Amino acid sequence: MSTEGSMRAIIAALTANIGIAVTKFVAAAISGSASMFAEGIHSVADSGNQLLLIIGGKRARREATSAHPFGYGRSRYIYAFMVSIVLFSIGGMFSILEGVQKLQEPHEIHAAWLPLTVLGISILLESFSLRTALREAKHVRGSASLPQFIRHAKSPELPVVMLEDMAALAGLVLAFGGVGLTVLTGNGIWDAIGTLAIGALLILVAIILGIETSSLLIGEGASADDTQRIRDALTASRGVKSVIHMKTLYLGPDELMLAAKIEVGSDSSGQEIAELIDSAEANVREVVPVTRVIYLEPDIKR
Repeated sequence: MSTEGSMRAIIAALTANIGIAVTKFVAAAISGSASMFAEGIHSVADSGNQLLLIIGGKRARREATSAHPFGYGRSRYIYAFMVSIVLFSIGGMFSILEGVQKLQEPHEIHAAWLPLTVLGISILLESFSLRTALREAKHVRGSASLPQFIRHAKSPELPVVMLEDMAALAGLVLAFGGVGLTVLTGNGIWDAIGTLAIGALLILVAIILGIETSSLLIGEGASADDTQRIRDALTASRGVKSVIHMKTLYLGPDELMLAAKIEVGSDSSGQEIAELIDSAEANVREVVPVTRVIYLEPDIKR
């Protein structure tokens, strides 16, 4: 459900951004609006980001090899981190440079109705893309708020698409304001200010994405709730007296590894230990299905 929903959100965002980018560049060429040009760059960067997420998802599905025995699940984290780099360099910095140039050489906007119309349509298209991402996220985030979901989600695609869409909508509003104020006042400096604001917004979103995805790349464990459920499932297993210690690690968004030392009876036979380990693994997978790789070490209390 999570992977399918993520892919639907990515495709919806990619389709919207390609169409939006083309119309923005046409409007920028005719009107000479710097804000419109910055928004065109923004849409190109977003389109590239969605392609990166699709490639990352495809590469993550490769079978495990002897060189990568735990598979390629973290490819999704790597490509999500690349998204933050693209947003920062291509989207944010380029918009800042364009804004500085227009700030030094402001000029009036020609055919103002065109960029304003394009921005209005773009707002509608981006709203559709964001609505799709929010709907798909609703299936997996449960009662968590959007900030909590973005902060703690182990699957990076939906948070990335949602942040991109939110930034895109905010950027469009800034561009609309910059173009509108330029038309009303006849002063091209407002168009330049709108461009600078768009660049600053993209850099901020890129930093947030970089922080969140770098945490996933370093390696995150199960949430506190899942950790407790796993511990309860182990201690509830017949023959397991206690959990001495345990560690978890996400090998990918949909694959959790568990390593634990469990206490068994000092008089347990090898057959009994093998059976209780099988039972404990089944109990853990029942309460936290993504726990696919499990290593349990039996021990006795000394």
